[in-house]
Parts: sequence; C-alpha cells; structure tokens
Amino acid sequence: MPEIVTAAMLVIGDEILSGRTKDKNIGHLADIMTAIGIDLKEVRIVPDEEDEIVAAVNALRTRYTYVFTTGGIGPTHDDITADAIAKAFGVPCEYDAKAYAMLEASYAARGIEYTEARKRMARMPRGADHIDNPVSIAPGFRIGNVHVMAGVPAIFQAMLDNVVPTLKAGTRMLSATVHCPFGEGLVGGPLGDIQKAHPDTIIGSYPKYGDGKFWTELVVRARSQEALDAAHADVEAMVAGLASAAT
Repeated sequence: MPEIVTAAMLVIGDEILSGRTKDKNIGHLADIMTAIGIDLKEVRIVPDEEDEIVAAVNALRTRYTYVFTTGGIGPTHDDITADAIAKAFGVPCEYDAKAYAMLEASYAARGIEYTEARKRMARMPRGADHIDNPVSIAPGFRIGNVHVMAGVPAIFQAMLDNVVPTLKAGTRMLSATVHCPFGEGLVGGPLGDIQKAHPDTIIGSYPKYGDGKFWTELVVRARSQEALDAAHADVEAMVAGLASAAT
C-alpha cells in the first residue's frame, strides 16, 4: 500500500491576520510537500497569543505526521512562539547554549551590541534541535514532530531546505488533467458518480472562464498509475459523451 505522510502548517502573527503582511510561505511549503510526497492537509493562522498557539500546536501535532510553524521567533516582545511551543510540550523555554554563542559571535564580528532583545532569538524549548539558518544565523528549532521556523520568506525557505532531507517522504501523488468544454453544472452529477467508482482517486473540478465562455478543468489524482489511468479514462469518456450529445 502507498505510504501516506501528512503535514500541517501553523502561521503565527497578528500582521498576517490584519492584512499588513501578505503570506508567501504557504504556497512554497505546499509546493515542496507535494514534490516529496507529503500531503499538506491543513493550514491554520493564529494571532500572537500564547494560548491560541499552544492549542493549535497540540491539536495539529497529534493529528499529522509533521507540523511546520512560521513566525514569532524574532527579538521583539510579541515574538512568543518559542515560549508557546515549550508550554505545549510541557518543558522550560530557556537560552540554548549553542544558539547563544553563535549569535554572540555573529554580533561581535559585526561590531553590534548583543542586546537582551537579540538574545531572545537564542531561546528555545529544552531538548529542541536546531534548524540551521544560513541567512541570518538565528536558528529555528525542532521538537517532537514540530518544526519552528522564521516568518521572513527568504529565511523560511532556507530553513525548509535544511529540514526537507530529514523528513520521511511519502508516495507521490500522480495527476492527469482533462479539458472539459462544459461548465460544472453539467458535469457535476456524472463526475460524482465517477468519483464513487474510483475511491482510490481524488477528482477535482476547477471552473474557468475565458472568451465569454465557461469551461472546466478536471484533474484526477492518485498514488498508483493503475488507479489514475482507470479514473482518467472514465473522465475522458464522460466528456466525450457530453460533447457527442451536444452535437
């Protein structure tokens, strides 16, 4: 049987919910997860509130193989992700000696004061492992199945590059697309019947509009070529039958 590996993403930050910052990390994570055969099943966005973060982390980490968080690990007072993750796991949040030394050396080399605010970026739950940050030094961390990363897209992407090789990949989803010149209202019924006949597939219907006409893009997905081919053939036959009836 195909191995199914799942993931969820937790986006943390008032600035995302207010619209002041436009998220660019969800799509990138989805692309990477799809490429390595991991199903991104859920995305949640929560404010910079400890109880909300704790509740979301505990809900997601018990349900999915992996959880990825972004945001809230910087130097300011509202960067509380490390504290919240520690609370979710029931461990202290404290200065990590390796992270502290790395940041201290980095600021010293640049002649910049290592302030109390900057030291906050060296705090993480006891027992957490580093996620290297080749962009700005301050590491993310991993505890249990939760990967905690920065919200800045360039840093998030660099951290994720270091995380991916450590993940257990699943069986990749295969896909096939069928162009349908008819709207969803006409194909909805027969497409539902095809989906019931092929429970090992996922059939999506995506309405399109162009040149004054509605049409539909039908996408069949499956983890086995055999299942994909069988459902794909039925979808193509359905479209051909509708086209024949329309002439």
